Amino acid sequence: MNEKIFKIGGMHCAACSASLERFMSRQPGVERVSVNLTTEKMNIRYDDTLTVEKISELVNSLSFTAEEYVSGDAALSEARKKEEQEKLRELNAMKKRVILCICFAVPLLYVSMGHMIGLPLPSAISPGEHPLTFALLQLLLTLPIVYGGRNFYTNGFGSLVKRHPNMDSLVAVGTFSALCYGVYALVKIAAGDHSFAHNLFFESAAVVVTLVLLGKYLEARSKHHTSDAIRALTELAPETATVTRHGQTGEIPVSELREGDVVTVLPGGRFPCDGVVTEGISSADLSMLTGESLPVNVEVGSEVTGGSINGEGRIVFTATKVGGDTALAQIIRMVEDAQGKKAPIAKLADRVAGVFVPVVMCIAVVSAIIWALVGKDAEFVLNVFVSVLVVACPCSLGLATPTAIMVGTGRAAELGVLYKSGEALQALAYAKTLVLDKTGTLTEGKPAVKRIFAPETSEDELLKLCAAAEAGSEHPVAKAIVTAASEKELDVPEATAVKALPGRGIEAEVEGKALLVGNKTLMDERGIDVSALTAAAEEMASEGCMLMYAAVSGKAAGIFGAIDEIRSDSGEAIDGLHKIQIKSIMLTGDNEKAAAAIAKRAKVDSFIAGVMPEGKASEIEKLKGGEGKVVMVGDGINDAPALASADVGVAVGSGTDVAIESADVVLLGEGLSPLVTAVRLSKKVMLNIKENLFWAFFYNSIGIPIAAGLLYAFGGPLLSPMFAGAAMALSSVSVVSNALRLKRFK
Repeated sequence: MNEKIFKIGGMHCAACSASLERFMSRQPGVERVSVNLTTEKMNIRYDDTLTVEKISELVNSLSFTAEEYVSGDAALSEARKKEEQEKLRELNAMKKRVILCICFAVPLLYVSMGHMIGLPLPSAISPGEHPLTFALLQLLLTLPIVYGGRNFYTNGFGSLVKRHPNMDSLVAVGTFSALCYGVYALVKIAAGDHSFAHNLFFESAAVVVTLVLLGKYLEARSKHHTSDAIRALTELAPETATVTRHGQTGEIPVSELREGDVVTVLPGGRFPCDGVVTEGISSADLSMLTGESLPVNVEVGSEVTGGSINGEGRIVFTATKVGGDTALAQIIRMVEDAQGKKAPIAKLADRVAGVFVPVVMCIAVVSAIIWALVGKDAEFVLNVFVSVLVVACPCSLGLATPTAIMVGTGRAAELGVLYKSGEALQALAYAKTLVLDKTGTLTEGKPAVKRIFAPETSEDELLKLCAAAEAGSEHPVAKAIVTAASEKELDVPEATAVKALPGRGIEAEVEGKALLVGNKTLMDERGIDVSALTAAAEEMASEGCMLMYAAVSGKAAGIFGAIDEIRSDSGEAIDGLHKIQIKSIMLTGDNEKAAAAIAKRAKVDSFIAGVMPEGKASEIEKLKGGEGKVVMVGDGINDAPALASADVGVAVGSGTDVAIESADVVLLGEGLSPLVTAVRLSKKVMLNIKENLFWAFFYNSIGIPIAAGLLYAFGGPLLSPMFAGAAMALSSVSVVSNALRLKRFK
């Protein structure tokens, strides 16, 4: 299966995106397709029976355009900037059309309706004295407005002919009907029937086009602001880099950087790519990338991230990741992917939008026929027909979800939180149970040996032997033992016949002695009597120590107690989760006593102890199915299965690539503080979406009956096409404006 993203051109409303999505999903070879109106992108998964060219042809057959889009690295290239410039050009062109229409609509309104409210009108164009001149002037003022809104007619009628009507079709049919009636009235006036001078309808057609075009412009301008976060991220990367090659130093475009290049960054400059420092001492401001306000120290051996700001010192580093492989490019790619993927809540609006336009057209026709049958004149019937078509705007429905997700995911990225999809964002909003890996998530992940109990030999002797066996181990306590021996400057011998025992420990031969180092399970399996160590083990465990037993030549030799300090912000983060009614559970391989001590210090609600790495996923499965969603937070390779099993997997940014790949949400900052931000923001986004959908449905369910004449039937007013156009424009702008409030989330 192939999966690609296409940039779609020519979409004007939710009906456009819904019809394209429906059409493409029916094509042979397409497994899954999602079209996003706000981002103007289509995510499609398809088999080898289709090609990029064939997909483009299919999209083109519906009068849209399709171009393959590569996220991340493309976002950092000239192509991304050209795309941005093209959008600005379109926005400026739309602004000019709006100004043109307003310039003609204002005098048209004065001429057509000014005399009704007592405004003076020259006798040369008075409807009473010179009705033909009066009508011709209105037509002449209307034609430039129709030209300014010509896209409504080309797109609207084109979509109608292809049986995929959209919002432009409603505007085109409604205003064109009013325009045709006006021309008919003009002909009747020329033939001598001056009564038609008061029923021209030119101003209705012209003002509706002007108001809808104004609404479209305001909507487009607001939508442009929903991409501010992506633009801010792309602007983090400098355009040039100072590189030393073959002894020559000079500036080159960032796009020409290669792995292994030696790059120099002066104080205050931005790092153009990821790398490892080889010279200099400074600090790096990562606030735009991770949300962390405090700079981090940078020295020889430190890793630097492209897009971060160098502090007060000159830094020379070797490039390790360039172009689309940098952390910044990956962040942009994740944000763009999240903005392009729909949340499940969007499906309701999509289903409605998919059938909305044909239903509205039917309502408009039926309403007009009913009023004609009860004896209303052509002017009244046309008024109802045009008002129903114009007031029913599916754009607000289609914009309700994607704009909120787009702004929310962008704001999240600024705060150091990356949602990989709308599904993850929505699921996190309904989280009730949070499962936390202990090591490296709740704790610093760097345990230190605090106590050693060696009844048969000296502590240093036992430490020396165990450090030899654990020299190559990646286990946190094993590293702590090696570090402790190094700090004491012990002469550590070499170990032979080293064999790792996953989930239990290690065995080796050191100075001719058979050595076992591991947990109690390993000792029990090998028949080692550790009763002499029980009291010390219980005491260490009650203090929250991780235990590592040691046996020499088949006999228990001692026990190590290592403490992994709780992260400074873990308690505060757990308190923050409690405030939003989320229960926390710590998952650890430690024994009950050690787990209880750590759980108390970390303020978690409960814990599950003695869980082997391979058992984490099964524990998650046991918790699922209850109230709310289950969230798993981890940072290591052994957390990957559990992250994938949970309703929402959250990886801390300092974790391994495997954990981050398996997760649905990535926290870029250190510690758990961003987790509270992620949950709170997801709840805010979902509330915003519900507000948008409510007002969109409310607006249409109220507006259409009023336009159809429901209130008039009971003695109330009749909605004019001009007010219908203003209300329609306002609905879309209000939805986008409401979504933009998320940019102020703190």
